[in-house]
Amino acid sequence: MKPLSGIFLLMCMPLAVAKSNEAYPKEKVAEFVVGKLDVTSIPSTIGPKREKGKRTFGDYGYVTSKLDENEALIEGPQARIAINILEENKSGIYVCFNAQAQKQGSAQIQRVLLLKLKNGTGLLKGRESWKEFASCPVIGETGSAANASSGY
Repeated sequence: MKPLSGIFLLMCMPLAVAKSNEAYPKEKVAEFVVGKLDVTSIPSTIGPKREKGKRTFGDYGYVTSKLDENEALIEGPQARIAINILEENKSGIYVCFNAQAQKQGSAQIQRVLLLKLKNGTGLLKGRESWKEFASCPVIGETGSAANASSGY
């Protein structure tokens, strides 16, 4: 019985790997991120103030003003957010979030986030990444104050 279960496992493995690799697109990644990001999962210092029943940038009234293969600029009532795709691999999509509040004199905040799909049809969930990229240095609030306000 053990040899049969091993053979079955080997037969199913390519299907599981193929399915997980198809979850993230190879083209128009920035458009995918803007449309599928659950903004309630990113730190509140970067995203919009949470409101009941709202989950995506569109729900919050944000409009995409610039969009290309790996970059997007989103503008809304609370902030202007630039998203740059840094890296995509099987563990998720690394993005650089650069947020500037619309209020005059507000600080700029920049972080690397790792975005992951929890299932193939769901939204992307984000969290701050331990991985660093030279093109996206941490700017703005850091340390325990940032962690406390982000809910992590």
